[in-house]
Amino acid sequence: MSKDQRTASAPSAGVSALSVAVISPDRERRSAALAALGEAHSGPTREFISYPPNLDDVSRTLNRDYDVVLVDLDTEPEYALNLVKAVSLEARATVMVFSVETDPAMLLNSMRAGAREFLTVPFTAGVMAEALQRALVMRPAVRTDEQKNQDEGRLLVFLGAKGGSGVTTLACNFAVALAQDSRKKTLLIDLNLPLGDAAINLGIRPQHSIVTALQHYNRLDANLLSTMLEAHSSGLSVLAAPSQLATTHLSDEAIDKLVVVARQEFDSVVVDAGSRLELQSTKLFDESAVIYLVTQIGIAELRNSNRVIQRLSGKSSPKLEIVINRYDPRNLEIAEELINKALTRPAEWKIPNDYASVRRMQHKATPLIDEDSEIARAIRQMSAAITGQPVVQEKKKLFGFFR
Repeated sequence: MSKDQRTASAPSAGVSALSVAVISPDRERRSAALAALGEAHSGPTREFISYPPNLDDVSRTLNRDYDVVLVDLDTEPEYALNLVKAVSLEARATVMVFSVETDPAMLLNSMRAGAREFLTVPFTAGVMAEALQRALVMRPAVRTDEQKNQDEGRLLVFLGAKGGSGVTTLACNFAVALAQDSRKKTLLIDLNLPLGDAAINLGIRPQHSIVTALQHYNRLDANLLSTMLEAHSSGLSVLAAPSQLATTHLSDEAIDKLVVVARQEFDSVVVDAGSRLELQSTKLFDESAVIYLVTQIGIAELRNSNRVIQRLSGKSSPKLEIVINRYDPRNLEIAEELINKALTRPAEWKIPNDYASVRRMQHKATPLIDEDSEIARAIRQMSAAITGQPVVQEKKKLFGFFR
């Protein structure tokens, strides 16, 4: 990778601590980028007059030596996007791209590859300074262990006593309710592998999946995680399961790193763990977590629930809350006192049986809590217990002339 070095001499605009690499084979576009930088930045700047031939090696070098990497898209767009993706996977440097085109498809592809900024040539006044200021804010800060512990978000794990208990339905709708009601950063992680359905339930078509995060866990940080998330209209962020059968090995170390990074970046982290009891050795079962054990009223479900409750009743165990799903007090095949005996105590939450609403959600890919129903109110009660916000009941419509 041939290169020339240049250090800008313009006054700093509060971002002089950043080191910047400008990569462009085109002299005119490269000069325009350097000129815009010179007006906004007085820190070290290096220009590269060609794309690197080896993406793997250069991504590590760029992430090690620079805070910001500015990439020209126009000379070889496909290769440039691969470069953006390679640098973003290392996840230390903030990647920006620039182009003379304003093609929406290219903009979308750049963001998916991991670019944080899409700048157009010619650069308008102040646009580079604003982009650098955002990069400065996003730059990972060094925090003490005590500060990290204080900043950890809530960890709320939905675990099924048996497959088919309705874990995904509850986790998705609880996460949406939490995002809406708390108005704080909320993340839903779909760990119900090999085929999780959270994205389908929420009407999301993910471009990335949790598999990428777990495969690159040794490099995982806030920037890398953000490139893999999908946004839901409720404000919820989603780390989806893959659309294809996942064959990756889920190491405890990878899951632990994902949990740590997620809790540092989000106020609440909701996990759909399916019925994966083998995850008990991971940080998902940290003593600061809340485990929602989802069960139904059946012999197999209650037996499994009893086993899980006994397992999680020891010292330093997470807080455990029992959720009976599809509860219908009018059609109990097992007496209430026997249910409580199997569960060792009354359940904290009882979600009513509402098959019609669940089917509508699955067909329309819209959350249950968007409608006024018994099941929606029950899930919002669970969310309210976390946020401390009162549950707003919708007023029933009156018949007659008065509305």
